[in-house]
Amino acid sequence: MASTPPYDTTVANLGPAKILSPYLQNVSDPEALFMDDQKRVLQKATFTRDTEQEVCQDPATAFELAGPRRNIFFDPSKMRCAIVTCGGLCPGLNALIRAILLELYHGYNVKHIRGVRYGLRGFIPHYGYDFLNLTPESVTDIMKHGGSILGSSRGPQDISAIVDCLEQNHINALFMAGGDGTLAAAQAIAGEVLARQLKISVIGLPKTIDNDIHLVSRSFGFDTAVEMATKAIRAAHNEARGYPSGIGLIKLMGRYSGFIAAATILAEQDANFVLIPEVDFDLEGQGALLKKLEKRLLDRGHAVIVAAEGAGQKFFNAAQAKDASGNVQLNDIGLFLKERIKDYFIKKNVEVTLKYIDPSYMIRSVPANANDQVFCNFLGRNAVHAAMAGKTEMLVGHWNNEFVHLPMRLSAGKRKKIDPLGRLWRNVLAATGQGSLTADTPQ
Repeated sequence: MASTPPYDTTVANLGPAKILSPYLQNVSDPEALFMDDQKRVLQKATFTRDTEQEVCQDPATAFELAGPRRNIFFDPSKMRCAIVTCGGLCPGLNALIRAILLELYHGYNVKHIRGVRYGLRGFIPHYGYDFLNLTPESVTDIMKHGGSILGSSRGPQDISAIVDCLEQNHINALFMAGGDGTLAAAQAIAGEVLARQLKISVIGLPKTIDNDIHLVSRSFGFDTAVEMATKAIRAAHNEARGYPSGIGLIKLMGRYSGFIAAATILAEQDANFVLIPEVDFDLEGQGALLKKLEKRLLDRGHAVIVAAEGAGQKFFNAAQAKDASGNVQLNDIGLFLKERIKDYFIKKNVEVTLKYIDPSYMIRSVPANANDQVFCNFLGRNAVHAAMAGKTEMLVGHWNNEFVHLPMRLSAGKRKKIDPLGRLWRNVLAATGQGSLTADTPQ
């Protein structure tokens, strides 16, 4: 297999960092705490058992290690910061807001921290949303609640007007939590800031419950989503076993990548068929889904099917509309499969009991679980360290079990997907026993 070409991982800076960090006053061993730009995390590495040495496969590609710097760019006493959450809701947003706020307030003694209401709309005067004044008292209990205390919205806004708002309100650092569309907007905002020669740091925090951001190995909310989705599979399995020829059908998130569906069935191995966007499947034919489902019911009397929302879009011919953010509005594969399965068995004169579960919005709006809470704490605090050092047009990512600095240009507009020949999908096939679901595959 060809190696991945090296990436230019250089992170933009607003200027030289000349101010000693206030962390120096509070730590006994600064050398153990501070990072510098020369400390790197390899993009790819192998481990050889005989020599027990780490061997770099792509020596030209390594990411800056996140963390506090000895010297910072901004004077904390004069600094003003803003936090905005954009796009769909996701478990962990409130934990992230809290981590950013507390690190700014207590770690760097920054007192002017504003919350931007309802996503990018909050920057536009037309909508009339005031900033929220964020303090430690205002975020005390927010980790216990789902959603975002700042609210959110979808859709693009005028980049020039956003930067006007930042400039007029003397904002020095903007923290933007969002997915692919938000990161593209953040990159555009950072570009406009640099074009105007303003000293505003723009830091992205990758938010996608689908875990599909390119060059980010883990995003917050994914762990909670998998945990909640396992409960849906457990319920569907119990329902299916409770009736003759019972079928449980669950639709999970995953517009373009099936990571939630794949991880969930490995965590709760009661699913017999898993359908994801990356792997083609057919409905009709000897090796296709409906025939294999019929055989499963004959052999075991019940079945469970998990479908990611982006699976099977080839079955729809209608032109697809787009939402306010420019995302294609997918056709509902869950309801489609529900009707096709029912019709198939009616024609076979076989009585089945099908229970359909779509837990998507319940999963998106719950509070983060313990693992995601911890992850958001590290993510938010590392974002603050990057901003204080004057870094910009970058996101804080997670790679090789470390938090790293990643230029936005490397992730914007790209998606991480399951490799149909890779280890994850092979384990899914082993857990379900479904094999290929294409029409020309023997049953």
